[in-house]
Amino acid sequence: MIYLELFWTFFKIGAFTFGGGYAMLPLIQEEVLHHNWASIGEILNFIAVSESTPGPFAVNIATYIGVTLGGLLGAFFATLGVILPSFLIILVVAAFFRKYSKNKSVKGIMSGLRPAVIGLIASAIISVASTEFFPQGLQKTVFFDKNFYILLFIFLLSAVLVFKKLHPIFVILISGVLGIIFGFWLNL
Repeated sequence: MIYLELFWTFFKIGAFTFGGGYAMLPLIQEEVLHHNWASIGEILNFIAVSESTPGPFAVNIATYIGVTLGGLLGAFFATLGVILPSFLIILVVAAFFRKYSKNKSVKGIMSGLRPAVIGLIASAIISVASTEFFPQGLQKTVFFDKNFYILLFIFLLSAVLVFKKLHPIFVILISGVLGIIFGFWLNL
């Protein structure tokens, strides 16, 4: 029963991911690969589409994977699974956080979660970057492939544009246009 499996998998992802969409990348990658729902390349496509469409990353990627595996109902159950934990948890947290936000234990929990979230985001970046830049591992041949330099150029340009405080929408649009241009150039 794919619908129940999608719901439960994304419910676990939603329940155990703190820090937003990027922090859930390692868990999504592990779960999707574990269930043999997609290859690492397909996961990268899921991420690219989810990041390039409006809305929260977690909802987008759950919906995209759900529709790919189970159609409209698959999308519904995967999306419900990923948002339900946050919805329930935030109801409870909102009720108590204001009252206990000055508590030393609560402050300690929050200061412990921040570095863990940053570590998860860094792990996801390294994992995705190594898969994209070095799909067969670090080999000399990578440096003779023009795809490597195109990816590196778009990555570095995007990083510079973000650092220069260009709005993320423009960074996505510029990266997409460059991807199309380089895609046509490579296929000539």
